[in-house]
Amino acid sequence: MEVGTIRNRLSIRFFFHFALILAALGHPVGSSSQFPLVVSTWPFFEAVRAAWRAVESGYSAIDAVVEGCSACEELRCDGTVGPGGSPDENGETTIDALVMNGATMEVGAVAAMRYVKDGIKAARLVMQHTEHTMLVGEQATKFAISMGLPGPTNLSSTESLQKWIKWKDNGCQPNFRKNVLKVDSCGPYLPKPTVELCCDKSLMDDLGKLTPWSSSHVGVDNHDTISLTVFDKMGHIAIGTSTNGATFKIPGRVGDGPIAGSSAYADDEVGACGATGDGDIMMRFLPCYQVVESMRQGMEPRLAAKDAIQRITRKYPDFVGAVFAVNKNGVHAGACHGWTFQYSVRSPEMDDVEIFTVLP
Repeated sequence: MEVGTIRNRLSIRFFFHFALILAALGHPVGSSSQFPLVVSTWPFFEAVRAAWRAVESGYSAIDAVVEGCSACEELRCDGTVGPGGSPDENGETTIDALVMNGATMEVGAVAAMRYVKDGIKAARLVMQHTEHTMLVGEQATKFAISMGLPGPTNLSSTESLQKWIKWKDNGCQPNFRKNVLKVDSCGPYLPKPTVELCCDKSLMDDLGKLTPWSSSHVGVDNHDTISLTVFDKMGHIAIGTSTNGATFKIPGRVGDGPIAGSSAYADDEVGACGATGDGDIMMRFLPCYQVVESMRQGMEPRLAAKDAIQRITRKYPDFVGAVFAVNKNGVHAGACHGWTFQYSVRSPEMDDVEIFTVLP
């Protein structure tokens, strides 16, 4: 066999094995001009484009994250970001949001915020102008308005109210209640009687008139989050989230959106992670903190993302959710369970936003 033929076969074999290694590690960004970089959950094209325009023109990572998430809030991405979506049991829309600075580890967040539509801007105000990490509810509203954001504003829309009315007509199903008894189809609700209550005959007689109740599982299309990270030209990392939470949630519920380490986490020394899905379960595991710490220990993004999801599914096999992981070199990957996940990327070597699909 000729030497040239042997060399060609060896070259082909080497290229094939090298391609397999890259597939295992994740999707690399071109090393010559890897930053800036924008990565987001879901095909939120306009949000990623807004963040890209900002960071490409010299904005900091933090400011670019705010630009991107603000665009999604304005566009009401999938009806699950910004005002006008995801009514709670009372028909009201509230906002959860977070922003994190990977250089300083500062975090600003708002949760269950009423009457102010600019969640990500409110979160940045918490980070910039307080020593706190999170403000919640009506007090978050007052703070945001006092710092110059417009409000109070009715965050409901015709669509969200119609969805809520239809839900009420369906006996308030599905919902997030469990182990309760109801007076009528939509409550009020009482805890199911326990052994401790057995001796109170009058109470037991009253409870006996109520109808047993069981909650439904969360649907894969009734709640969602934008989690968007930006690596600026200096390689500094920031990440932000915004969501109006789970549809028909119990009033006062806070999901994983404003919880650092759950929906989002970033560290300049390591990389970033964003998450989406069933936040009530995800926040029990802090998957994004886990992803970043796994990458800190040398795990590649694809394996770190997969490991974080598996930690959840071992306890909750019916869990629905996903994460993306990006290391400090710009290598990105994702993992999911219960649905097909897509995330968006924009880097210098791309002409526009590109979508990456992750199968469960």
